[in-house]
Amino acid sequence: MFQRDNIRHCKQCGTAVVLRFPDDGDIRERAVCPACHTIHYENPLNVVGTIPVWEDKVLLCKRNIEPRLGKWTLPAGFMELGETVAEGAARETREEAGAVFEMQELFSIMNVVRVGQVHFFYRAQLSHTRFDPGNETQEARLFAEHEVPWDEIAFRTVRETLRCFFEDRARDHFQLHQIDIT
Repeated sequence: MFQRDNIRHCKQCGTAVVLRFPDDGDIRERAVCPACHTIHYENPLNVVGTIPVWEDKVLLCKRNIEPRLGKWTLPAGFMELGETVAEGAARETREEAGAVFEMQELFSIMNVVRVGQVHFFYRAQLSHTRFDPGNETQEARLFAEHEVPWDEIAFRTVRETLRCFFEDRARDHFQLHQIDIT
């Protein structure tokens, strides 16, 4: 289960927090400031990205950062404040792959409870095959299904999303996938 011990000091006043049940009837232990009584909630982080497609190929990015340096992934990253899930997925695709594309529908939602994350992937139609990867990407490259380096995929959420994508494409029917990764 996800460990709730990341907050050590109050973000309001700097006092060391204590882990306890808040007085408001909350059913979970929270980091609570004994000085100013601020309750600090830890919520899941959203990871957002796309499955960019050109003809029968999918765009993957070779990571230039940890974790999983040198492994392949779909263009994705953490959602920022002030953007929608789709806006974040588009931004990450531009930043990591330097791709030009048209956003399509939400394709997968993956709950990764162990690390406190929810991953969202949208389908995207590439406008051309010229890419200008950012500093987090060593290489951006198109792969046909039989060319995907499955043993070199960085994250299980990406592997599961690609598996679902290729299965749906073979059936010529795309649907929304919701998967819990435990």
